Amino acid sequence: MKILALDIGDRWTGVAISDALGMFARPLTTVESHQLNTFLTTTLAQEPINTVVVGYPKTLRGTESEQTKKIVAFTEQLKKQFSSVAWVLWDERLTSKQAEQLKRTKTKEEKQKSHALAAAFILQSYLDYLDMQKPNLQKLAD
Repeated sequence: MKILALDIGDRWTGVAISDALGMFARPLTTVESHQLNTFLTTTLAQEPINTVVVGYPKTLRGTESEQTKKIVAFTEQLKKQFSSVAWVLWDERLTSKQAEQLKRTKTKEEKQKSHALAAAFILQSYLDYLDMQKPNLQKLAD
């Protein structure tokens, strides 16, 4: 099963997807945020996805901003509409900046691609976390 990641913004949402083994994240696309429900309906029907990771935009101090509250509320709506998958809020601090610096965004098209790249950073962070948990789970099983 694959994992999808979303970097939700007011106008654009970056999307990334993992490989089937859950080891690597790759940018998939950027969609207009108001079209996210349609995109998810299509993608979840076409891809074997069991989890959606949503970038959780805490402030650098770890507190919630107005944007954080918007994302949490929107994610709750998505959870209700797409209840067949697990939903995870994942700390996204600095990922958008990493993506922009890496791409050195200049044009509108490059800026849009940076959203998908930010989603890939979020997803890779989550996949790395899951990978680090495997030894701990193995110890518990022994």
